[in-house]
Amino acid sequence: MAAAHVPGADPAPTLSRWKAFAIHLSISALVATIVGSAMYFVWYPDPLFEAMGGNELVMILIGVDVVVGPIVTLIIFNPSKGRRTLRLDLSMIAAAQAAALAYGIYIVAEARPVYVVFSVDRFDVVAANQLFEEDLAKVKRPEFRTVPWGRPPVIAVEMPSDPDEQLSVIAWAASGQDLQVFPQHYRPYAELAPLALKRAKPLADLRRRHAAEAAAIDAALARLGRRIEDTAYLPLKARNRDMTVLLDAKTGAVAGYAKVNPW
Repeated sequence: MAAAHVPGADPAPTLSRWKAFAIHLSISALVATIVGSAMYFVWYPDPLFEAMGGNELVMILIGVDVVVGPIVTLIIFNPSKGRRTLRLDLSMIAAAQAAALAYGIYIVAEARPVYVVFSVDRFDVVAANQLFEEDLAKVKRPEFRTVPWGRPPVIAVEMPSDPDEQLSVIAWAASGQDLQVFPQHYRPYAELAPLALKRAKPLADLRRRHAAEAAAIDAALARLGRRIEDTAYLPLKARNRDMTVLLDAKTGAVAGYAKVNPW
């Protein structure tokens, strides 16, 4: 005999533990895919994703969003509980997961590369958290007054001509903050491309020096449709892995990147 329904009672849910886990996992995977795609295609475009440690950041997001949340649902979800109790449990899980995801996205956004900066004799990848409001307030060129949110452009930085400003830059460099993190001295890359070309070396030299990475250099040239004799290079300094910037040997324009050791 079927049990009689008591008016006003909180009926047990028909959703099973594993089905709840599968639904939560699917939603979490979708969110992680959206965030990961934004990272890879907008904030950390190749090869900056690898150069700036994007893999580690994605793994943290996946661990929090895709793994921990659904597993907690699997552990806590009990079909014998009433609907109201389950709703409260799942709401608390969702709130905690959303807060952790928001914090993770904040960390990713703060660490994102915003500029690839030519500085003296190399390129540096500058992250958002390396630029400070007090320096941005000193910027005269409007294109450098705010921190970019899109794909990081290639720009240049120039040593100031004022002796006092030079001393200030040198003093900050002693504490680990080099010229590339001072946006008041930023310039469009085209203005300093001739200097970059002057400091660059023939790519053939790098290929000879790192014979073990010759295949990677050749693959990069093939992908860009370039010849080695028409290409120069400069180092790219980044948070996770240094790489090589490929330059047009006639104009100094940035042609692309090679995932090889530039030193």
